[in-house]
Amino acid sequence: MTQWIKDIIPLEQASTLDGLFLERVRRSPQAPAYRSYDKATGAWVDSTWAETAGEVARWRTALASEDLQPGDRVAILMRNSREWVIFEQAALSLGLVVVSLYTDDRPDNTAYMLDDSAARLLLVQDATQWRRLQATVQPLAGLSRILIGGSGQQFDNDARIQNLSDWLTQAAEAAVESHDHGPQQLAYIVYTSGTTGRPKGVMLSHHNVLTSAAGGLWVLEVYPQDVFLSMLPVSHTFERTLGYYSPMMAGATVAYCRSIPQLAEDLLAVRPTVMICVPRVFERIYTRVQSQLQKRSWLGRRLFCLTIDIGWRRFEVAQGRASRTPGLLLWPLLERLVARKFLARLGGRMRWAASGGAGLPAPVARMFIGLGLPIAQGYGLTETSPLISGNRLDDNDPASVGVPIPGMEVRIGEQSELLARGPGVMQGYWNNHTATYQMIDADGWLHTGDQARIENNHIYLTGRIKDILVLSNGEKVPPTDMEATITLDPLFEQALIVGEGQAWLGALLVLNPEQWDGFAKHLKLDPLDRASLTDSRTQSAVLARVAEQLRSFPAYAKVRRAALLLDPWTVENGLLSLTLKLKRSQVIERHAELIRGLFDKA
Repeated sequence: MTQWIKDIIPLEQASTLDGLFLERVRRSPQAPAYRSYDKATGAWVDSTWAETAGEVARWRTALASEDLQPGDRVAILMRNSREWVIFEQAALSLGLVVVSLYTDDRPDNTAYMLDDSAARLLLVQDATQWRRLQATVQPLAGLSRILIGGSGQQFDNDARIQNLSDWLTQAAEAAVESHDHGPQQLAYIVYTSGTTGRPKGVMLSHHNVLTSAAGGLWVLEVYPQDVFLSMLPVSHTFERTLGYYSPMMAGATVAYCRSIPQLAEDLLAVRPTVMICVPRVFERIYTRVQSQLQKRSWLGRRLFCLTIDIGWRRFEVAQGRASRTPGLLLWPLLERLVARKFLARLGGRMRWAASGGAGLPAPVARMFIGLGLPIAQGYGLTETSPLISGNRLDDNDPASVGVPIPGMEVRIGEQSELLARGPGVMQGYWNNHTATYQMIDADGWLHTGDQARIENNHIYLTGRIKDILVLSNGEKVPPTDMEATITLDPLFEQALIVGEGQAWLGALLVLNPEQWDGFAKHLKLDPLDRASLTDSRTQSAVLARVAEQLRSFPAYAKVRRAALLLDPWTVENGLLSLTLKLKRSQVIERHAELIRGLFDKA
């Protein structure tokens, strides 16, 4: 580690996102840039920066043949891959604006985004993806070219449609000059996957994204030797900025995870040093560990918990929040017996992980940090490119979302709302001036919609204004932390707290099918009989489990009744956003009758 030397490209030298790429190619031509799994050989293959630049030039030539003008929008609907980067860099170098779409989105939403942005060109993953979209997307007259990845298929019914490989092969080989554009030019449009209403197109400039990427490197230590494992969709700004542009700025390698189900395998194969995730990934690892612990002996469970306790104390001592105790002398032994084995399942080289997109429950942070993996929470919005704040590794308070990154101002407004102002704040919403003015006031302050407090420059989120429940006695209840904590119990896959205007709180709980099977049988009930979900024995046992999870919460956080479900809330059934956040109003509307039953005083 002493030989690792940073090689961070300054903002001024990059100027634009495509300028950043070219400067990285100039500095590190033969260094590994991207690592991908080759299905044909079953091996992981590295691509250098120089090789990637050669592909960018080839794609730029093909794009230049499409009669596109600077400022025109081109859209991409692909899984994370080196080709994603190549397409974007080729497009940006021509002054085009990239519209990133979501592979898991509903076809009608995709069509809306293409139509709203007036996209001229669309790149789709493969023929399977195109068949999902064809009925809603093909009628869009504004699309002059539709490119389909993969190989073999012909699309004779529409002259606009072409195989990607054919399109690249047929392009003239003449060199194409990059378009001269500045840092304030629009780079891409990212549609919010909001929990209510139609998605809005967030306009981000080259400078917006560069300052946020640089902020990520101010928060976290990144070296050219680092290997990022990319698993979150790059169409989201969290991954795009911190998992794509920050590594490029630092010269690190990005490896592309094949899929979330293959994450465990890919961690062992890639052995990343850095991982950027949403809390749900960490929570799933946590619940899996908790389930496995129940099968171990009392001594095994006690040893695991002791390791976390001692490891957490080490962390608090290093952060200057606690004093040394004799128990710390046990760490070398516990690290060898327990912590090292856990970290080996993450590849054995992980230096740190970052979490964002939602709050990370305290028990989850405590487990990972206690076992020797620092997790740094950050905070931001699509509208801020996205980073507003982050915990530095040497100033890490897991209860907070860190300190503002350089250039970002924050303050507390009415209703304890966190306001932010700085170079990462978006240019506005595409074709929606009204929404822009509602989001950003006349003084340039962006209204986040999150309640917070600021102490010692650290930001502590306390709730989402629109989600706050007000009970009949006037008590205000922020539900999201309660929901996240409930789902740390392996029995509960999803949770929604309800109780607006009521005398008590209720909960909708989606059960884990495997856990429910054992749970019901333990109560001498038939898990296949839906009546078991409403049996009084089930209700009592479930409420006891919920109360145990919420024992550290204030007195108001008591769930009196629960409705149990087996069918999950998903993106496909319209109850989750594309960032896997609950669409609260839709869930409440879908289950209105169940919710009424929770507050039936009879």
